[in-house]
Amino acid sequence: MKKLLRNQLFWASLVLIVLVAVVLLNNQSASIGFSNGKLTGPIIDLFIFVPPILMIAVGMTLVIATSGIDLSVGSVMAVAGAVSMQFLVNSANPDTPGAALIAVLLALVVGLACGMFSGFLVSVIKLQPFITTLIMMLAGRGIANMITGGKNAAGNSPAFNWISQGRVLGFPVGFLLALAILLIVVLLVRKTALGMSIEAVGINPRAAEMAGIRSGRILFMVYALSGLLAAVAGVFSVAYIGTVEVSSSGTGSGMEMDAILAVVIGGTSLAGGKFNLAGTTLGAFIITALNQVVVYLGVSSAAVPAFKALVIIFICILQSDRIHGWFSRPDLGQSDDKKSADSDKAKVVAA
Repeated sequence: MKKLLRNQLFWASLVLIVLVAVVLLNNQSASIGFSNGKLTGPIIDLFIFVPPILMIAVGMTLVIATSGIDLSVGSVMAVAGAVSMQFLVNSANPDTPGAALIAVLLALVVGLACGMFSGFLVSVIKLQPFITTLIMMLAGRGIANMITGGKNAAGNSPAFNWISQGRVLGFPVGFLLALAILLIVVLLVRKTALGMSIEAVGINPRAAEMAGIRSGRILFMVYALSGLLAAVAGVFSVAYIGTVEVSSSGTGSGMEMDAILAVVIGGTSLAGGKFNLAGTTLGAFIITALNQVVVYLGVSSAAVPAFKALVIIFICILQSDRIHGWFSRPDLGQSDDKKSADSDKAKVVAA
């Protein structure tokens, strides 16, 4: 039991259960229903809205594991979404699967290019990740405005929108795609030496170099992957609403902070050197559930940041080493041992 209480993911799971319970108590519909060939309900809503956060959080996890940070993921989402929507707007047949596929590929290429540019500045030019990605964050929003001419672009493509709005066997397509991408990333970093190399670079890049790890290549790769996953998140976001909002409060706005919070809640240290993708996935679900709780509780928009901050501070306190230390105090173990000894003594006396 003490081992379970010292596990960070146990407390994060407990918070997620509480948040989901709050959503269910404030929702009149069934937790999971079935209508018109689709699974519906607040639980399914969680699966619909989690893919964008999950995608950028996975990329952010790998970047943070190298002791870096990627503040540009929200803007890369906007750029990728702008490219795909603008292509569909100018396409003669935007509702065909071919046009939707090209729009997705263009978005992925642009997102990958943005990530490679950040990776080049960090790994080759040796700029600090915070400065590099901050520049990309500011530039990305401007690039998205340039692509769409400063206007929100609506692609009006049912084939493209199916990526987020469609269902397979009742389940949201976006969630199934995000789950498949997550599994690919997990296999990539846990079944090859890439994950160990990322952690080695995060702990000590110089020592990693001496051990034969090309730290520059690893850094370039993780930023490129982060950009690519941010583009996937952008496709999910614009495909759900069928348009891209290029304003500073539009597509991808504030998503970089949600991604960082999901990573922290999942137990990955901001100091780098260690990462936990299962924890990040749990963190992404918590952030999504928290966004739903804010709506159901009727928290005013002005108070939403403070409300979310309080909940996240509470989660971080539960996961702190000091709190875990309380559950591993020797007296607790002695207390258990004493109870066991007393029980044995009572059995002997009774005999």
